[in-house]
Amino acid sequence: MKPQDTVFSQKTDRIFEPDTTPLLMGILNSTPDSFFDGGLYTSEIKWLKKTADMIESGADIIDIGAYSTRPGAVNITEEEELERIVPVITSIRKHFPEQLISVDSFRSSVAEKAIGEGANIINDISGGTIDAAMFSTVARLQVPYILMHIKGTPQTMQLAPSYDNVVEEVRFYFDERIKLLQELGFFKIIIDPGFGFGKTLEHNFELFNNLNSFQSFKLPILAGISRKSMIHKVLNVSSKEALNGTTVLNTLALTKGASILRVHDVKEAKEVIDLYNFSKKY
Repeated sequence: MKPQDTVFSQKTDRIFEPDTTPLLMGILNSTPDSFFDGGLYTSEIKWLKKTADMIESGADIIDIGAYSTRPGAVNITEEEELERIVPVITSIRKHFPEQLISVDSFRSSVAEKAIGEGANIINDISGGTIDAAMFSTVARLQVPYILMHIKGTPQTMQLAPSYDNVVEEVRFYFDERIKLLQELGFFKIIIDPGFGFGKTLEHNFELFNNLNSFQSFKLPILAGISRKSMIHKVLNVSSKEALNGTTVLNTLALTKGASILRVHDVKEAKEVIDLYNFSKKY
C-alpha cells in the first residue's frame, strides 16, 4: 500500500462516521452540455483554477463528470467519456495530491479506470441499473460508492415519471440494492435520492420533505439539489439565478439528515454548513 492510500482511506472513512461534520462535494463537469456549467472547464488551466477555488472555499470532495446527465442528454460513447475524464483526474491528482476525488459515471469500466488514475469514490447516478457490472466492480475495488435513485435513463427519465408513492418506492429501491451490494461483501455505501432524476416537481418536494426517513438505512445521505429545476421552476428564475434557492434548500437538507451536499457553489454551501454547525451548539 502506498503512503497516500492510507491518507485517502482515513479521509473516506470519515464519510461513514456517525457524527461527522457535513461534507461538501464540489461539482466539476468536463462536459460541453451540462445544464449549468457545460463547456466552462474543458481546458487544463480552467479545470485546475476551478478545482483550486473549490478546495480553497472548503470542498472536501471534487466530483468529476464527463457525461452530462441532464434530462434528455445526448448519449456519448465510453471512449469519449474516458477521453474527457481521464486527463482531468490525472491532472487534478498531480496538482492536488491529497484531495479526495469522486468519479461521476454509471459505466463500470470508466469508474474502474478513473479509480486506477487516482479517483477515490464512485458516484453512480444509475445505482447499478444501467451497467450490470457496476456492483461487482465496486465490490472488488472496495471504494466508497454513491448509490443514487433514478427511474429510467438520462434520455428517458423525465418523459412521464410516475409513482404510486415516491417515498416508499425510492425506499424499496434502496433496500433492494443495498442488500445486493452487501451480499457481495460491500458496505461503503452512500445513498442519494436523486432529485430531478425521473421525478416531477411534486415528486422532488415529497422526497425532500421526507428526506429524514432515509436515515433509517444508517448510511450517509447525499443531497444533490444545486441549481436544479425544483428550485428555478418554483421561483420562476433560470438556473443561473438559483443560488439563493439552492442555499435555502441546502440548509433545510442538513436539518433533514443530509451528510453530504453536492454543489456548484462551494463557498456559499460552506457558509451554510458553518452556520448549521454553530447553531447546533446552542
